[in-house]
Amino acid sequence: MDDAQVHFEVMARRQHGAPWTLQLATEDRARAVESAEEMLADGRCVAVKVTKETLDEDTREFRTVTILNKGAPDQGKPKKPVEDLEPLCVSPQDLYTIHAREVIGRVLEAWLARHHATPFELLHNANLIERLDASGMDLQHAIQKVAVPEAQARGIGVHEIMRSFHRLVQSAIDRVLKDRAKGALPKVDPTTFADVAERLTGAAERHYLLGAGVADYMGAAASWPEKVNRLLDLADTAPQSPQARALAFHVLEEPLAEVLSARGALIELLGEVADLGGALAAMTRLAASDSVEALANIDPVVSAMMPPIVGAAARLANWLDGPHFPKVRTAIARRVLEELNGPRRLRPTDPEGEIALLRALAMALTTAAGRIMTLEEVQEAFITRSRMLVRSDFIASLLGTDRSAMGEVEALLYLAENIAGLANKRQASRWIAANVSALRFETDVCSSADTPSTKLAALARLQQMVARAGFVPEESGPITTHIGLVGAKVESDAKLISALVRAETPVVSRLTFLLKLASGQAAPLGPVADRAKAEAIKLMRAPQTREALTRSPDGLERVRSLMQTAGLAA
Repeated sequence: MDDAQVHFEVMARRQHGAPWTLQLATEDRARAVESAEEMLADGRCVAVKVTKETLDEDTREFRTVTILNKGAPDQGKPKKPVEDLEPLCVSPQDLYTIHAREVIGRVLEAWLARHHATPFELLHNANLIERLDASGMDLQHAIQKVAVPEAQARGIGVHEIMRSFHRLVQSAIDRVLKDRAKGALPKVDPTTFADVAERLTGAAERHYLLGAGVADYMGAAASWPEKVNRLLDLADTAPQSPQARALAFHVLEEPLAEVLSARGALIELLGEVADLGGALAAMTRLAASDSVEALANIDPVVSAMMPPIVGAAARLANWLDGPHFPKVRTAIARRVLEELNGPRRLRPTDPEGEIALLRALAMALTTAAGRIMTLEEVQEAFITRSRMLVRSDFIASLLGTDRSAMGEVEALLYLAENIAGLANKRQASRWIAANVSALRFETDVCSSADTPSTKLAALARLQQMVARAGFVPEESGPITTHIGLVGAKVESDAKLISALVRAETPVVSRLTFLLKLASGQAAPLGPVADRAKAEAIKLMRAPQTREALTRSPDGLERVRSLMQTAGLAA
């Protein structure tokens, strides 16, 4: 046994609950113990141990003996917090919370849409409750939709959960019907709303009671716009005392926010819209009317893309410009963000119009950020939407089949200028670089029937668009360089600069045009601009040029300005 193979292993536990991990294996006992002590002293672990491993020649297995064990005892893995598995709704009052109303609106969406009603109305209007109770299957299916995931989460049978929900729903139904039979539910209209709100200010169930009166008044409306008008009629006559006014607007805001959260209701309120983009434009104008109006007065694109709203929507927009109904603004903003983050095209048949609309929405929502949504939410939504615009399907739709090579690059640069996000900008630059470097681009530009000066000016505009697109230098550099090389080919074929230098036109006119070429205004930066700059320097040194500039103060001023733009000393 003295000849048996022996080695020592140093094991460490980094933190409580972590497994032992091997740190060192050595045949030197003293070194193993010393290493373990150092690790514990340096705080690199919470516990260490050293084991002696002896090989059994017969079984070829190691026998382990622990010779050192120091550090904090293992406390085991932290226990997971016990989830609260109690049901969220245990009494009829719980059904009136905002989260419960959201669930009711989701599971009864189809039934509510058929009856032009909101969850708020269903919970307060006895007539609606009787209709739902009489329908039978609609209520049964709604309870089942909630009971199945609830049963899975709590580990209880579905039927048991459904029975408890049935008892809860029946209690809520009985409560409203009994209150109606006793005459406890008030009747309100614009003439009595303020008095009822004042009377209920100190009542224990003031929100429920005033809500019942508002729901009953809404129930007489046959359409969503009419419901909104009725709610605003009540808002117009709200009481003036602070407590009663706060109660009145709190109650009115709940059904108003639910109306604007319903898809069909919002479209009906905003009127006929051609596509999703038109709906988003109208919703943005509704929620941020003052910001959109200010932008429309200074930007024709915003004015064209976001037409004014009329009817009940215009009336509501006036209210939303004030301090009231913040939840309503939030509901509209949430709808806008959901659609911007969704997969649907804003203008399926008009890609250029979609880009222009996205720009107008970005300007409007950014201006209104902080009031209807945060700036971070706006930026994230437009980065997500921009990701759709640089996909191959949208690019194919944008470019079509009848654009020239120059037109395709201009369209891609217009797209790049109006999208957000570094990754999206990078993808757009790849599309542009591929088009600019293609042989078709050079061939189309050089073979165009336009004059050489017109071609060079068009290439200069492309470079300026590249500069405005927001690319990083690594992305814009190759594009700008290639545009400059195509410009050099155009100038070389036409010998434009040589002809200009030898022309019989006035020297100030020749110098002015050369400086425009050199500054990137009349030609792309690159070989053409460099050659024009060299010829302009030669021409400025000529005595006749100095004499001509002395005799023409206006020409001298133009030349000085162009020299500064071209990077020459003025």
